[in-house]
Amino acid sequence: QVQLVESGGGLVQPGGSLRLSCAASGSIFRPYPMGWYRQAPGTQRELVAAISSIGITNYREAVKGRFTISRDSAKNAVYLQMNSLKPEDTAVYYCYITLSSGTYWGQGTQVTVSS
Repeated sequence: QVQLVESGGGLVQPGGSLRLSCAASGSIFRPYPMGWYRQAPGTQRELVAAISSIGITNYREAVKGRFTISRDSAKNAVYLQMNSLKPEDTAVYYCYITLSSGTYWGQGTQVTVSS
């Protein structure tokens, strides 16, 4: 069974920074694609950033230049450094990992950007 545990969310003022962390555990024996989605109230879940098994990254346009995704494959961990945060970044952020058996999700961590 695969489990993902996220941490690092919270309340931050506009222009501030947060770093989200996600650690996957279970039967994971090599690097797999990982990433982050987010979902604001009343909206669909949307991809924020993804990183492939070999470190190729992909970002949604709205966060390019502000967010950075990285991974530590030895720890099966993925991180999201979020800078210059805006109120529209407010959402629940979910990490995921895509294995050959399917995609697994974390429980979500709330990020609120407000003054």
